[in-house]
Amino acid sequence: MPVASIRTEPGSQVLDAMSDTTTSSTTANDLDLIYLKGIMESPVEQEKSLKEARPSPVRENNMELLQEILSELDPFKQNCNTASLLETHDSVAAQACDSPPPSPCDFVDHEEDEDDNEGPTNNRHPPPDAIRMVGIRKVAGEHLGVTFKVEGGELTIARILHGGMIDQQGLLHVGDVIKEVNGREVGQDARVLQEELQATSGSVVLKILPSYHEAIPPRKVFFKCHYDYDPAHDNLIPCKEAGLRFESGDILQIVNQDDVNWWQAMHVEGGSAGLIPSQMLEEKRKAFVKRDVELPPAGNLCTGVGGKKKKKVMYVTTKNTEFDRHEILLYEEVAKVPPFKRKTLVLIGAQGVGRRRLKNKMLLRDPLLFDTSRKPKKEDKESRMFGFTSRSKMEVDIKSGRFLEHGEYDGNLYGIKMESIHEVVEAGRVCVLDANPQSLKMLRTSDFLPYVVFLQAPDFEVLKAMNQSAVEAEVVKAMNQSAVEAEVVTKTLTDEELQRTCDESSKLQAAFEHYFDLSIVNDNLDETYRSVKAALQTVSKNPQWVPVTWLF
Repeated sequence: MPVASIRTEPGSQVLDAMSDTTTSSTTANDLDLIYLKGIMESPVEQEKSLKEARPSPVRENNMELLQEILSELDPFKQNCNTASLLETHDSVAAQACDSPPPSPCDFVDHEEDEDDNEGPTNNRHPPPDAIRMVGIRKVAGEHLGVTFKVEGGELTIARILHGGMIDQQGLLHVGDVIKEVNGREVGQDARVLQEELQATSGSVVLKILPSYHEAIPPRKVFFKCHYDYDPAHDNLIPCKEAGLRFESGDILQIVNQDDVNWWQAMHVEGGSAGLIPSQMLEEKRKAFVKRDVELPPAGNLCTGVGGKKKKKVMYVTTKNTEFDRHEILLYEEVAKVPPFKRKTLVLIGAQGVGRRRLKNKMLLRDPLLFDTSRKPKKEDKESRMFGFTSRSKMEVDIKSGRFLEHGEYDGNLYGIKMESIHEVVEAGRVCVLDANPQSLKMLRTSDFLPYVVFLQAPDFEVLKAMNQSAVEAEVVKAMNQSAVEAEVVTKTLTDEELQRTCDESSKLQAAFEHYFDLSIVNDNLDETYRSVKAALQTVSKNPQWVPVTWLF
């Protein structure tokens, strides 16, 4: 191949310049120029450079690739949400921001930089340009799960109910100031605003001034209720629709306790949260006592005629039972624990309702499961029901606080010694106690882990028939009594005594119901025995709600 045929125009110019340089240059090395010229004229090098310069395509199916890309982008192009997003992005990008928007930290987190005379900064309002719009969609009659209050002459959000619409959206916060609703300015009546929002349907646009208060996640708290509550009958609740109805014995999870008067709670079984009275508010209502007579007019106060003065009584530990009787127990903090076996079984009931007979039946039928608080000693003439000791020693033990309860009857001292209870428990049995209800507060501890059963008296006629049947049965078994049955003698009760048993049973239930784990109408001793035994087996196999004082 001739060299001239493959020379490029720039190559020819370089060779001509090199020829001129060879003849006229005084500085260039002749040998170097001759060598370089030889390389430039080499047909091998020229062919190699031509091969390297040849372009190669990246791919040969660009039209197919274009069609594939267009087909994938077509759904996004037709999607109105995507188009709106891109239009909004371009609109925001086209706006010129002279200065960045204010940060919440500019007016919330400068408390340390201010003087003490200026007061705390958490009450300062954010700047006017921090106002934002919040959109909500709802149906008529649907509760938003929010309540309002007037603070500083403006309507603010007082509370947000846990699990409600507003709480789930997370767009509003406690302390936010409501400026407008659907373009209309709000007044200063929180109830009117609540009713308007309740009746509104469709789109609701709120113009708010954010509070920027960061909420601290609450600790999980569970309460057992000891009274019935219906918000429909409560005149103090801020919003009846936001109230939570519950009954005595229900377990509630408390989700918010920021308000001193109204807590937010929900049933552990599920459902939305609602408002319930706080411990302090309900105690005030329960403890409120009206005056015996109306106060006289101010001009007649000097006459000395007025209501009875309240008698102030100082707390005395020796009379703690009397003070505990007037204690108002509304909520009890509880915790859910795995199954475990109770240490003691406490039978509570009025005199004559059948506590002793039920205890005897348990000791006879399940001697390996149940036992009493005192085992007989060989040197004493004792039974399974009683142990004997000297009066002087018992008096010393009573003063030392070693007895759960004690009393004197017919010149003799009786009592339940706590050491004897622990001996039965350590032997692996359930200690059965028919104690007085005043002892329940001392028994409901982790030392005894009691299961409290209240034997409720049946109707008068049923109680009378049961008493007569028990007396007749004892006459039949008089010649063949066991050691346990011999300790309890059933006597025929008069109608007055039977009625007293019914009345006492009602009073005990009203005063100590919050201590009971199970209430049974004792109209059939065999059925009562089976119910109590089944209840003990249930709690030993299933998780239980117990007072937190048993755990900590």
